[in-house]
Amino acid sequence: MSEPTTTPTGTPTGTPTGTAGTATSAVDALQVALAAEHAAVFVYGALGAQTSQSRQPSLYGALTRAYALHRDRRDHLTGVIVAAGGKPVAAEPGYALPADLGSPAAVKGRALAIEEAAASTYAYLVANTSATDRAWAVQALLDAAVRGLGFGGKPERLPGL
Repeated sequence: MSEPTTTPTGTPTGTPTGTAGTATSAVDALQVALAAEHAAVFVYGALGAQTSQSRQPSLYGALTRAYALHRDRRDHLTGVIVAAGGKPVAAEPGYALPADLGSPAAVKGRALAIEEAAASTYAYLVANTSATDRAWAVQALLDAAVRGLGFGGKPERLPGL
């Protein structure tokens, strides 16, 4: 599988596709997931700033929980990469944000896009890791799929693919 591509917001998108003759190491796959989590943390921070805890408590709470979860995933991936002897990929200095985040619907739509991209990234990680890393990636994939439902996504048979 080749690694997922990224959108202008820096989050991975699309279904990774197979590339003949290309071998991806587990650390390389973990680095792809880490880069995606850096972007997700950045974008979720901006989304949280576009909501009001008093006017949209449900959306604000969902965004706050998603931000914390992606931050924890980022930290976990950093630790796994270091333990494997790798140097974790750094976050970009900034990520492009969608222009229209002025409504709760737009914020929910962007959060859904992040979770769909996360599912795609974790499907890629599942395909390119084994043992403990794969089990962790499966859980992250399932969580992204379920979290996406909370932001208005539709159930899929194979989320992330």
